[in-house]
Amino acid sequence: MKKVTLLAALCCFLFATAAQAETLKILTWKGYAPKALIEKFEQETGIKVEATFSNNEEMIAKLRATRGAGFDLAQPSQDRISSVQEKFKIYQPVDYAKIDAKLFIPSMLDAVKKNTKVGDNSYAVPFCWGTSGLVVNSEKAPGADDWNALLDPQYKGRISYRLKRPTLIAIGFALGYNPFDLYSDATAYKAMLDKVAETLIKAKPLVKNYWANGDALLESMRSGEVTVAMAWDNGGWKLHADNPAIDFRAPKAGALGWIDTFAIPSKAKNVEAAYKWINFMMKPENAGYFTTQEKVATASLDANAHVSADVRANFERTFPKETIDNIKWYPPVPAKLEGMEGKILDKIKASK
Repeated sequence: MKKVTLLAALCCFLFATAAQAETLKILTWKGYAPKALIEKFEQETGIKVEATFSNNEEMIAKLRATRGAGFDLAQPSQDRISSVQEKFKIYQPVDYAKIDAKLFIPSMLDAVKKNTKVGDNSYAVPFCWGTSGLVVNSEKAPGADDWNALLDPQYKGRISYRLKRPTLIAIGFALGYNPFDLYSDATAYKAMLDKVAETLIKAKPLVKNYWANGDALLESMRSGEVTVAMAWDNGGWKLHADNPAIDFRAPKAGALGWIDTFAIPSKAKNVEAAYKWINFMMKPENAGYFTTQEKVATASLDANAHVSADVRANFERTFPKETIDNIKWYPPVPAKLEGMEGKILDKIKASK
């Protein structure tokens, strides 16, 4: 009787362990794991997907708190990996032999390898890219074409942006700095941040709100409450589909370009499933579906053939060659600068 009981218990344990192993836990951005693609992946592989939606700051905080446990795959921006990895060791090196390299745009794959390298190892592969710039109602703010529009008194009460580090960078450009050129000089960067803080505190009466929810920002622009905002290109395109007067504009100084990645936490339990998801998402038909749904380009080499014509039109309208050439791509951010930025953001939030 005891042997039967023990055998049954062992079978239950093994079954539970197998079931747990066949769950893929993803820490990602809203929209990056579309329901239709989750269902397709589950049908093809038998692996259950659990997606937790987050952002860069929360991803880092969650993985720091668990020392890299709790998730099998994360999707941080490429500029937020190397300094975090050096300090907290929350990711594991990517095994590029398990990545189907022919699915990727080679230059983008190489760039992310380079930008996420710590020591002899690299820690990510690219998933998608885009820019932040201005979303403008051209009927109400026809002259808003550069970052200084966010500081322009003629748009008082109709301006919106996030109180996050991209805004600090944008205002740095508006004030005539190139913030990325100052990354190697902490003293000069701090001096720029002090000037940015002074400027943003002075500009508080001009701001309708500091948006935190993208959907809320879109609604405020649809209603006309906000006519000039700092936001992502795909947000502007969503609004343009409803109102041709509203669209994304790359600032004259250059839009800020980002690449979001796939990275595997250091204590991931289902690493093989993570690699399967990466290769699945980069298949042209799946990447094309994602781009059509989210209006965000991916690093998938042949995805364009699977992107809807209207979405392709957004890219063609917004990003002629000279605009792409002027994109300011985020380099890896030194850890000490993130601390400075956090203090500056707290200072701005606390000011009256």
